[in-house]
Amino acid sequence: MDIDSKRGIGNKILAFMGPAYLISVGYMDPGNWATDIAGGSTFGYKLIWVLLMSNLIALLLQSLSSRLGLVTGRDLAQASRETYSPIVNFSLWILAEIAIAACDLAEVLGMAIGLQLLFGLPLIYGVSLTVFDTLLLLFLINFGIRKLEAFIITLIAMIGVSFLIEMFFCKPALGDILQGFIPDLPANPIPGGSTALYIAIGIIGATVMPHNLYLHSSLVQTRKFERTDKGILRAIKYNILDSVLALNLAFFVNCAILILAAATFFKNGMFDVSDISQAHSFLAPLLGSKLAPIIFAVALIVAGQSSTITGTLAGQIVMEGYLNLRIQPWLRRLITRLLAIIPALLTITLIGEKAIGGLLILSQVILSIQLGFAIIPLIHFVCDKQKMGKYVISTPLKILSWICAIIIVGLNAKMIYDQIHDWITGDQTHAYIYYLTVVPISIAAGILLLYITFHKQIHRTKILTSTPHGNVKKLELSAPALYHKIAVAIDFSDTDSKSINLATKQGGKDAEYLLIHVVETAGAIFMGKDIDDLETHIDKQQIQSYLHDLSHLGYNVKFVLGYGNPKKAIPELVKEHQPDLLVMGAHGHKFLKDLIFGTTIDSVRHSVKIPVLIFKT
Repeated sequence: MDIDSKRGIGNKILAFMGPAYLISVGYMDPGNWATDIAGGSTFGYKLIWVLLMSNLIALLLQSLSSRLGLVTGRDLAQASRETYSPIVNFSLWILAEIAIAACDLAEVLGMAIGLQLLFGLPLIYGVSLTVFDTLLLLFLINFGIRKLEAFIITLIAMIGVSFLIEMFFCKPALGDILQGFIPDLPANPIPGGSTALYIAIGIIGATVMPHNLYLHSSLVQTRKFERTDKGILRAIKYNILDSVLALNLAFFVNCAILILAAATFFKNGMFDVSDISQAHSFLAPLLGSKLAPIIFAVALIVAGQSSTITGTLAGQIVMEGYLNLRIQPWLRRLITRLLAIIPALLTITLIGEKAIGGLLILSQVILSIQLGFAIIPLIHFVCDKQKMGKYVISTPLKILSWICAIIIVGLNAKMIYDQIHDWITGDQTHAYIYYLTVVPISIAAGILLLYITFHKQIHRTKILTSTPHGNVKKLELSAPALYHKIAVAIDFSDTDSKSINLATKQGGKDAEYLLIHVVETAGAIFMGKDIDDLETHIDKQQIQSYLHDLSHLGYNVKFVLGYGNPKKAIPELVKEHQPDLLVMGAHGHKFLKDLIFGTTIDSVRHSVKIPVLIFKT
C-alpha cells in the first residue's frame, strides 16, 4: 500500500492503521481470559494495576518493534540472524517456537471450551476439531491484507461489544475498580492456591506476548512510504498511534474480563473459579440473565479464532527469519497446531477436563518466561546506531525499555526459583529428577539470556548474504533466435544460469526477455504487492545483477516481481505481459519435499496458454 499517494492527514493515518489491530488480537485470546478470570475471582480488583502495567509495557515494546521494522526493513528474527551465531539463533528459534506453540495451545483450549459451552461437545472432541480451523487461515489469505485486517477488526468489535453487555449485567463497583490501580500483591484467600505473583506473571505473558514482537516488526513493512527522514518519522508516528488505539482496546477487554470475574465470583466468595468453564456456568445464576453466558461463549470462540490467524503468521516469520527456511503455509500451520493439540489431549486423557484451567494459565506463564529472549535483542537493536542510524531511540526511552526488561526478567527469575524450590523441598525423594532436568534447563536458559545481554557480538552487524532463495550466480551465455518475447522464471539458485542460457538460445539478441521472480515471504503471502519488506529489496538488488550482465552482453531484458504463491503469481504475470514462451527449471523434488516446499511447475503449465519450456536440474 503506497501511503504517500494518500492525500490529507486523515487518509494517511487510516492508511497506516491495521498492523497493530492484528497484534492486539493476541492480547485478548483465551489465555488472557484464563489469567484474568483467575486474577479477578481470587484477588478481586487488586490486579488491575498488573493489566495496566502490562499494557504500557506492551505499548512501549510494540513501538520499538515497529520502529525496527520501519527503519531497517528487517523483522526481529531477521535482525537476530544478522547479529548472533547460528547456535544462538537456533536456540532463540526453539524458544520462539515454544512460545508460539504455548499461545496456540490457548487458542485450541479456548475454541474447544467455547464449543463445549455452546453445544455440549466434550473437550476431547473439540480439541480434535481445532485441526480443521487451519483451513480458515488458508481461505482468508486469498483476500489480501486489507480484507484480512477488516475481518480481524470486526472480530475485535464483536468481543468488545460482548463485554460491554456483560458489564451492564454485572454492575461493578467503580470505587473498588479505581483502588485496583494501586500496586499490590495480596495473599491468596485459598491456602495452597496460586500466588498473586504467579497470576501476575501469567497476565504479563498473556499481554506482552513475545511472538507479537516478531509479527509487528514484519507487518509494519506492508505499508509503502517515502524513505526520507520526513517519511520515516511520519511512519513511526502513525504506527505508534495505531498501537495506542489498538492496544488500549485490548486493555479494555482484559479489564472487562477481570472486572466481570471480580464483580461476580470474588464478590460472592467464590475464590476458586480458576477456569473458563466454571466462569460460564456461574454467570447465569449470579447475573440473573441466560443471555450472559451465551455472549461469553460466543466471544470466547471469536477470540480463539482471531488469535489463531496472527499466531500462524508469526510462526512463518520466526522460521524464515531465524533459519532462512520457508515451507508451505498449510504445513507450517499444521505443525504448530499439532504441537498445541498433543499436550491438550494428553492433559484431558490423563488428568481430566478439570486440569484445563491450570493448563491455560501455564501456557501464559511460558509466554512470559520467553519474553526476555525477545525483548533484550529488540532493545539492543533499536539502541544500535549502526542498525538504526539517526532513528536510534533516545536515552530516556532506552532507560525505560531496560527497566521494563528488568521487571519482566526479574519477576520470571523469582517465580522459576520459587517453583523449583517448592518442587525439590516438597518431593525430596524424587529431587534428583528435578536436578537432572529442570535445573540444567533453567541454568542453560539463564546463560543464553546473559549471552544475548552482554556479549560484544551484539554490537556487530553482519551483512545478510542470503534469503531463502539463495544468491545470484555469474552468467555465461550464448544463443540463436526463435521467439520474440521470452519470460524466464528465476529463483536465485543454480538453475537461473541454465534457465537464462536456455531462453537466450530460443530468442537470441533480437528477442525481448522478461525475468520473473516471485517474493514468497510470509508477509507477501498475506499482503501481495503491498509488501515492502527486506526480501523484496534484496530480490530487486539481485535481479539488477542479472540485468546488468545481460545488458552488458547485448540482450534486451526487463524484470517483474510477483508476490505470494508462485502457482498463482507466475500465470498472472504471464497473462499481463504476454510473452511467447515461458522458461522454467524443475528442481526434481520427490513426494516428501513436494509436501514441505510445494510444487509449481504443474500448476503453472496448466494455467498459461503459451509454450512452457521446462528442464530438470
